[in-house]
Amino acid sequence: MFLYSLAAVIGGIILLGFLLSVALRRVVPTNMVNIVQSKKRTTSYGSGLKAGNVYWHWPRWMPVVGVSVIKLPVSNFDLSLIGYEAYDKDRVPFVVDVTAFFRISDTDRAAQRVTDIGELHEQLNQIVQGAVRKVLASDIIDQIMLQRAKFGEQFTDEVGEQLLEWGVEPVKSMELMDIRDGEDSNVIANIMAMKTSHIDMESRTEVAKNRKAAETAEIEAQQEIDIRAQEAEQRVGERTAEKTKAVGIADEQARQEVLEEERTTKEKDMAVKKVEEVRQAEIEKEKQVVAAEQEKETTILVAEGDLAAEQRKAEGIQAVGDAEAAARKAMELALVEPQITLAKEIGENDGYQDYLVRVELVAANKEVGVAQATALEKADVKVIANQGDAVTGATTAMQLFTPQGGTQLAGMLEAFAQTPAGQAALEKLGVTAPKKPVSSRPKAKAKATGRSTKSESTTPVLKAPPKPDAKA
Repeated sequence: MFLYSLAAVIGGIILLGFLLSVALRRVVPTNMVNIVQSKKRTTSYGSGLKAGNVYWHWPRWMPVVGVSVIKLPVSNFDLSLIGYEAYDKDRVPFVVDVTAFFRISDTDRAAQRVTDIGELHEQLNQIVQGAVRKVLASDIIDQIMLQRAKFGEQFTDEVGEQLLEWGVEPVKSMELMDIRDGEDSNVIANIMAMKTSHIDMESRTEVAKNRKAAETAEIEAQQEIDIRAQEAEQRVGERTAEKTKAVGIADEQARQEVLEEERTTKEKDMAVKKVEEVRQAEIEKEKQVVAAEQEKETTILVAEGDLAAEQRKAEGIQAVGDAEAAARKAMELALVEPQITLAKEIGENDGYQDYLVRVELVAANKEVGVAQATALEKADVKVIANQGDAVTGATTAMQLFTPQGGTQLAGMLEAFAQTPAGQAALEKLGVTAPKKPVSSRPKAKAKATGRSTKSESTTPVLKAPPKPDAKA
């Protein structure tokens, strides 16, 4: 039973807390911001803010958790001064209507300055009045009436720094909506009358100027029309002359072009004829070349045939000559064959060759001896033999007339002439010393058999018949 009662109490407490939380829960609208001030801090709740847009509004009398709330709009709001009495630089009174548009830019700073939006409007109204009064008092009414936009910007600049202290900023420039007379004042009416009359004067002046300008414009327009008409006539004449000139030039150019075309056509015809003639000449030339080539080839063929015939004829003659030469050679060989055989046998028989040499040597010595005896008969030769008998001395003296003795005597004279005394003796006798031969060919040595070295021999020598010419 006790537990049931405890559970009921707890449930009641929870239900009460839930109901309280639902009752104290606040959701900030989109165009508002709620500045919640607790014991320790101030927090701004609203759309787009860091703390969010939901909080619990605990009653201010509750300890620790109690809070106070200031609600301010974050949307644009307007502030209007209607019928505000102001003065210009010359202390001329008048009434103005001014409208301004603001928004709260710093909600925390605004919450520190005011407790609600109404109080903020009152303070902003005083700030705007002071700025309007200060700006308008710095100029004259005429300028104020003519340049409203300029003064609206000056109003905005004047309140800009003061608005920052309240966390507010202007949305756009303030507007000077209307300027009018106050009670017991006709300044604006007089100014308006002056402006009206001035405007009327200016209007009439402008009308007169416009009428004058219109008439002048009409005269100038007529003059311009006449000038343009004359210019048009002149241009028409010039164009006509130019056209006539252009037509004449075109006709002349056309005639020249026709002549040029005729000349070009004739040149082309001549060129075509020339090409045809050249082509015909080339064809004739090619025909002549072909005929010459054919004649040349025919000549070559005839010459080759004649050459072949002559070659065959020469070959036949050569064959006949070769046959006749072979026959003649065979006949000559038949005639000299016994001599060749005999010479071959003699050449191979040394004993018979020695015999023939001895026979020739005896015949040669005989001829030499006969020649010597003949010479001695005609010569006056005295032989003094100081050794041996007279025959031996004569034999020794006779050796001087032999080839060997002559050679020895010549060698002695040559040796004697090589000495200074010999040369002197020979010169006195009127004999010129023989010159020393430069070179001499060695004589062919005789064979050991005692065969003579004479250049001529009476021994008959068998010679081989000449070889017949191969082409004979």
